[in-house]
Amino acid sequence: MAEVDSPRDITVPATAITVLSRLPSLDRLSAGKPVTSHTSALQSRTRVNEQDIGVAEDIELSEMSRPAASRSTTATSRVPLVQGPTPKQKRLLHIHFAAVCFSFFLMGWNDGATGPLLPTIQRFYKVDFAIVSLLFLSNSIGFIVGALSNIKLSDKIGFGKTFVAATIALIIGYTVQASGPPFPLFAIGYALNGWGLAIYNAQGNMYVTSMPNSAFRLGFAHASYGTGALVVPLAATQFAQMPRWQFYYLTSLGLALINCLLLILVFRFQRYEDLLGQTGQAPIEQSAASQGSIFKRMLTLKPMHTLAFWALVYTGTEVTIGGWINTYLQGLRGAGPSAGYVSSGFWGGLTIGRVAFIWVNRKFGERRVMHAYMLIAICLEITVWRIPSLLENAIAVSLVGLFLGPMYPIAMRSAGSTIPRSLLSGAIGWVAGFGQTGSALLPFLTGTLANKFGISSLQPLLVTVMAVALCLWALVPAGQERAD
Repeated sequence: MAEVDSPRDITVPATAITVLSRLPSLDRLSAGKPVTSHTSALQSRTRVNEQDIGVAEDIELSEMSRPAASRSTTATSRVPLVQGPTPKQKRLLHIHFAAVCFSFFLMGWNDGATGPLLPTIQRFYKVDFAIVSLLFLSNSIGFIVGALSNIKLSDKIGFGKTFVAATIALIIGYTVQASGPPFPLFAIGYALNGWGLAIYNAQGNMYVTSMPNSAFRLGFAHASYGTGALVVPLAATQFAQMPRWQFYYLTSLGLALINCLLLILVFRFQRYEDLLGQTGQAPIEQSAASQGSIFKRMLTLKPMHTLAFWALVYTGTEVTIGGWINTYLQGLRGAGPSAGYVSSGFWGGLTIGRVAFIWVNRKFGERRVMHAYMLIAICLEITVWRIPSLLENAIAVSLVGLFLGPMYPIAMRSAGSTIPRSLLSGAIGWVAGFGQTGSALLPFLTGTLANKFGISSLQPLLVTVMAVALCLWALVPAGQERAD
């Protein structure tokens, strides 16, 4: 049968193509029937096309009247409803992330300085292990108060202003410490620093957790913390050997002033929700009722409390090693003041571990590798305890830092996947604040035990608490989709 050309003077809408494809072919309709003439076939085809076009146009009009999200896959509905961030928004996100990383660097700079300075502080103020341990306790009290006040401040004045307020507390604390005041005032400076660092920890972790590719970004942000703790012993060890050792805090004061200016220029005192919109991220929808009961809702989060106890033990272990290893090596291994560089090795290992093991975490699973990392760290710590070699101890301490490094970012990521996003800032602040009590309890307990049994009690204590951390991680629930 000869093929009949279709009329070419009719414009068929795009939607009609779908309808026409579902109609029976004219050839199939006329199969087995003689074609009387070219004209009759053309008229028949034209009537069919006109009917189809009418149906198609009706369908197209009905499609246009429906919301775009419910339309079928037509030419117009194929345009993405939610587009990704623009290049400008991506650049702004990178700037925000860089500002948070510098704040984390300052956190590490603060925490890594105590270890190399501790013997000098003891000699200057003529205090024993138990009294000098009060510095850790004072810092932790400030941290706990900061973590609790972060929930209220973040809701009242917003992300940008809260971040700057934390930096002002650091500026005041470093100013007090740089003046070489009496020991009680010196300890108050530690409390002010703890308050500011608690805000840094909560706000920074919350913001990075909400960013795209948060696993890598968290690892990099906490590597910035490790970098600060890595480089500060290089400076603090030099100041520790000078008569005016307290001038070290002038360098910390300078960094805090730079960070204050940076946070003002980058975040411009804006709220968290506004910053999310500027960087092309989905805003948080939160009802007025939920805003009034944030703390009450947080208390019902079992994953938050389990992570908080784990963070207490982990943070205490981390700060105890960094803060007391210098004293341990000088007391038992015959090291000199340059043993402060071993603290640098520990924090350096921590920094490398937080970046270098990201691919390992992804390949084998974050929950599984956490157990492996802690077991290896325990074995290494036992060698520091049992092998009386300064060189071996220094290498082993660095490797302990390497395997402890990835743990805290993994824990923060676990919080981001198990805690509702609307509660994430307060929950992370609580986990960090509660965890920071470990950074006071364990170093303080170390000082008390050292006062009674000698500094050799450090390693048995560390091995014990690391074993407790291993057991606590087994109780942390597996990550799941956030229930916002």
